[in-house]
Amino acid sequence: MDIRVVPFSLFHKYFTMKKIILLAIVAATTLMSCGTPKTVQESRKVLKGYWNLDNISYDRSGTFNITVFNDTSAECFEGSIWRFIPNNNTGRYTIDNMDCPTGERNFIFTIVEIDPASGLYDFMVKPTNAKGKSEDNSGYRLHLAQLSENNMRWEQTVSLEGRPFKIMMDFSKIQE
Repeated sequence: MDIRVVPFSLFHKYFTMKKIILLAIVAATTLMSCGTPKTVQESRKVLKGYWNLDNISYDRSGTFNITVFNDTSAECFEGSIWRFIPNNNTGRYTIDNMDCPTGERNFIFTIVEIDPASGLYDFMVKPTNAKGKSEDNSGYRLHLAQLSENNMRWEQTVSLEGRPFKIMMDFSKIQE
């Protein structure tokens, strides 16, 4: 019987190479499975461009003093122009109502898929300065209730007098 002894260095190199290849395959598979879902990518294409915030409404009647994004009143936001730049998830909105604090505001955003089966998505908005930095690190999570080539609706549920209170923001696309 002829027994050959494999030197340790060759044995070690062989198994080290197998580990590296296996690790590379696992990493590639993980990266591909964790990529941005196709529907989110398509939503970004639809979102790109300029939008008008036409209306802010509520799920019940009454007069409410709502401050949107810790910025200004809902009445001031109506008629504001929004620009979404999906390739770097930034944007800005401009308030031109002379009865309000006017000017341009910057934000970053992301679309988060909640449940692929139901098609539920959330839209996260974080106000920033012109350099893309948040001054107080606060952000807002809204439900992306509708998005088409021409219309978009965000919904946010907050608590009012101990009960859920829904704020709806309706946008129409102006141009790409």
